Amino acid sequence: MLRIVDRYLARETLLTWIAVTVILMLILLSNRFALLLGDAATGRLPRDTVFALLGLASVSYFIVVVPVALFLTVMLALGRLYRDSEMTTFMACGVGPLGIYRPLLAIAAVLAVVMALLSLQVAPWAARTSDIIRSYAQHSAQVGSFESGSFKQDQEGRGVLYAAGVSSGGRELRDVFMAGPDGARQDVVTAASGTRKITGPQGEGTLVLHDGYRYDGEPGQADFRIVQFAQYSIRLSPTAPTAGPPSYSAMPTYALLREASPGALSEFQWRVSVPLSTLLLVFLAVPLARTSPRQGRYGRLFIAILAYVIYSNLLGVARAWLQKDLVPAAIGVWWVLALLLIAALVLLYRQYGWRGLWFRTA
Repeated sequence: MLRIVDRYLARETLLTWIAVTVILMLILLSNRFALLLGDAATGRLPRDTVFALLGLASVSYFIVVVPVALFLTVMLALGRLYRDSEMTTFMACGVGPLGIYRPLLAIAAVLAVVMALLSLQVAPWAARTSDIIRSYAQHSAQVGSFESGSFKQDQEGRGVLYAAGVSSGGRELRDVFMAGPDGARQDVVTAASGTRKITGPQGEGTLVLHDGYRYDGEPGQADFRIVQFAQYSIRLSPTAPTAGPPSYSAMPTYALLREASPGALSEFQWRVSVPLSTLLLVFLAVPLARTSPRQGRYGRLFIAILAYVIYSNLLGVARAWLQKDLVPAAIGVWWVLALLLIAALVLLYRQYGWRGLWFRTA
């Protein structure tokens, strides 16, 4: 009987968890994808880096989604069992709360191990790799080839270049328009064609324009100067890609322990809290999901969402306090996890009592 119940609960939980996780991941990744596409459309990122950055961002999103998805999954699965009176049948057959916990905590333990690996090892690597890709991608966007019919801003966002036609190699331009400030004055350059010449390893070179006009003057004044030219050279000096000091989220776990600063300890404790949250949220979900058949499957779902929001915010507050050195590291974020455990134990005691955890409960 127990093995049948274990398989039944495990199947119900896993199927629901997969569905909830996929839905939440699609919501988060679609928003991230829209932001990356916006950066690519404005020229701040090359288009071929969008999916690489999206894949790396999915690691951090997955770490956030899995605990809450499993928490909601247990609430939904047990809510259906209570609604259909299947839980009453289990209790009548001698399956107590600990029998319900066994398959759920087994799933949570496996996911907690995966979360520990992702949080402690994979996520910092993904953050470092994302920073490197973004740095070189932004540099590549500065020195990369121009595109037909699109405006390209300079690295400061003050000047703009437009070419109606660009060759396949990005070196030959047709019907060029350029505009940008020169002190208090404004320069506008138009040319029939242009040629880009690269002379340095970081994309340094010149843009040579042919057969055009240069207009410069102060907006609002009538003293504009018009110069016709046969050839006009503009120096291209993009900044080299630079990698700043890594953030705590991108530092390897061993580096956080070696530094032992408040910020490093805050990041380390948050990483450790991820797998622990996966287990504790499932521990809370079992007593929180207990409903009468009349309440329906979603009777306690709002309370579950509210409980997770409170827990998540408290964890963020505890992390900020530790980062600002307002609480000792021994307290850190652990008090929030302790509150979650105490809340689950209180609910279990009020619903079943200590003996009711092992023996049949009507």
